[in-house]
Amino acid sequence: MPIIFHEETGQFHLFNDDVSYVMELKEQFLVHVYWGERIRSFTQSDTYPKKDRSSFSPNPYRTNDATFSLDNALQEFPGFDSGDYREPAFEMTHPDGTKATQFKYASHTIYSGKKRLEGLPATYVLEDDEAQTLEITLADDIRGIRATLSYTIYRDRSAITKSVQYQNTSEHTIQLNRALSSCVDFDDAAFDLLQLPGAWAREKQIVKTPLAMGIHVLDSKRGASSTHQQPFIALLRKNTTEHHGDVYGFHFVYSGSFTIRTEVDTFSQTRVLVGINPHNFGWQLEPNAIFQTPEVVLVYAKNGLNDMSHTFHSLYTERLARGEHQLQERPVLINNWESTYFQFDEQKLLNLADGAKALGAELFVLDDGWFEARNDDTTSLGDWIVDRKKLPSGLVSLSSQIHERGLKFGLWFEPEMISEQSQLFKAHPDWHIHVDGYPTSLGRNQLVLDFSRQEVRAEIVRQMTEILDAVPIDYIKWDMNRNMTEIGSRGLTPQQQMELPHRYMLGLYEVIDYLTERYPHILFENCSGGGGRFDPGMAYYMPQSWASDNTDAIERIKIQYGTSLIFPPVMICAQLSESPNHQVGRITPLQTRADVAMSANFGIMLDLNKESQETLDAVQQDIAWYKKHRQLIQFGRFSRLISPYESNFAGWSFTAPNQEESLVFFFKILGAASEPFLRLQLRDLNPEYTYAIGDTTYSGEELMKFGLYLNPDISGDFQSKVLHLKRVVTKM
Repeated sequence: MPIIFHEETGQFHLFNDDVSYVMELKEQFLVHVYWGERIRSFTQSDTYPKKDRSSFSPNPYRTNDATFSLDNALQEFPGFDSGDYREPAFEMTHPDGTKATQFKYASHTIYSGKKRLEGLPATYVLEDDEAQTLEITLADDIRGIRATLSYTIYRDRSAITKSVQYQNTSEHTIQLNRALSSCVDFDDAAFDLLQLPGAWAREKQIVKTPLAMGIHVLDSKRGASSTHQQPFIALLRKNTTEHHGDVYGFHFVYSGSFTIRTEVDTFSQTRVLVGINPHNFGWQLEPNAIFQTPEVVLVYAKNGLNDMSHTFHSLYTERLARGEHQLQERPVLINNWESTYFQFDEQKLLNLADGAKALGAELFVLDDGWFEARNDDTTSLGDWIVDRKKLPSGLVSLSSQIHERGLKFGLWFEPEMISEQSQLFKAHPDWHIHVDGYPTSLGRNQLVLDFSRQEVRAEIVRQMTEILDAVPIDYIKWDMNRNMTEIGSRGLTPQQQMELPHRYMLGLYEVIDYLTERYPHILFENCSGGGGRFDPGMAYYMPQSWASDNTDAIERIKIQYGTSLIFPPVMICAQLSESPNHQVGRITPLQTRADVAMSANFGIMLDLNKESQETLDAVQQDIAWYKKHRQLIQFGRFSRLISPYESNFAGWSFTAPNQEESLVFFFKILGAASEPFLRLQLRDLNPEYTYAIGDTTYSGEELMKFGLYLNPDISGDFQSKVLHLKRVVTKM
């Protein structure tokens, strides 16, 4: 898994058994050559055709080579105002007010392992021999600034990570206006672009469009990665499917505002840029100071989208998530929210816990409304003090009673927010993000605390640790239900105001890192009105996320299908809820609702007092079934089999690493008269094994090449079917 530098050609080659990434030096500029399937020995040099295209594509000063122009060269780190008119990787304003900047090669180092990004989430290694890292230092000595490009390639994964560190080597402050993390230039544009847009309760929808000439921008300006856009794209070769074709995936390990810019130029070359959104961004880079960008994960797959997903899933499960819960089975929970909303007392909660315990649940989660005067969503955020009217014996007593019932106890927090109707706001009316003297917008009747300020972070940590030190808590649901507006901070100078969104993220990461380290036994679940900040940045600190506030099973099929492109099932949380559904009003069979929710980390959100005994018995059976199979569901190899975005059906499977067992989930959306039969080919089995499905046996080869007819015996709307495949071992 070496990284090789060929001194005679000035060429860098990063490779393992699956992928190659090649760069070379041209006139001291770092240019991109190749990213794709492994090339055993790359011998070409100076590969890009030499041609003087026109005077409108200027040539770098003093190169004396009219055939080389930055305007059409394939670059690794394109500059600003120096001959490349495409989108730049960076932009900065120098003390003289001008912006022209161009980096050239200065040096490089290669070492085993991977350094931690200070203050930022990132993938990691446990042993240095898992990966190698290349650091290339580029310099603009006239301007007095350097950029160190970091590339890490894993030994056994088709993944490369990239980030950039900027250093001011001058005696003057330089203003960073754009500081992106990655650029990849392709020499053609024969791609489809796949993205995961959405909205609240409709997150991570799969949208695929042909890549067109011009600039295509996917971004968030919200101060969070957002429900509206995941910080991810994939470029797909034409006719790529789930199981065939080349895929190039880009995922940004960051939870704040981001940009992914895809530009097709006049020569049908494609540039992909990923990083912090330049909107509402600026950074005063003082002499000798360093600015570190977040990391981008690049995944190449030669066998379609499932192949890409398998790399993301294993990388994120094993080398992004951390802590004692990382590889542990996740508990079956019950959440009181849709059962009680804000209207509860201790006895109502204990009754719900008793019912949940009888069904086999393992964790009771008390959601919003447990703190002082929180009877609706207009008040009390920022005051993390137990409401003694609802819970007269306090949280310690409630937790003890929950634990006595054999259940774990979990609690909801929204630590980053403040209500105007709160004690904290009265004491510190300037602690939220706002512009002095200017009206501040409200979202969900709340404001965003300014986590760029140390004193704000300290107070929230003080309140939370006071509770967590006293109350036996096993789980925290960390919510965030409002995006940034009126960007301003009392803690920053006028010149630093555009630093606020990124400083906020650094402050948030600091708080979460501290709390997860101090309370390693607590399972932290990331939530943001559902999937509003479900990104790899948060997955570094919290190993699972609430995928959506929408618990409707049919909507969830699409949400969970899209989410699975990049996140493994063990990071996705789903819950069996009421019918008619509280979000869309749909009436859906209980088993379908359960099967969708059991395709992830399973929980229930039911008012058990209103359910029939028949329903309760069925839920009890589902929980017992899930516990029996959850190791396979949470940590097996997940594959998508049929897309709800392309048909009236959906399907996916979970297969054991040893291929001796598999679960296949199949869903039919709407009933139809005289519909065609659907033959579904399975995946990930051993072709030489024999598998039993009920009383019938099949070869793995037959199931993968021919498949099974799954829909003839399913009638009606919103139906599901689950098959359990078990290897049959013939006794000699």
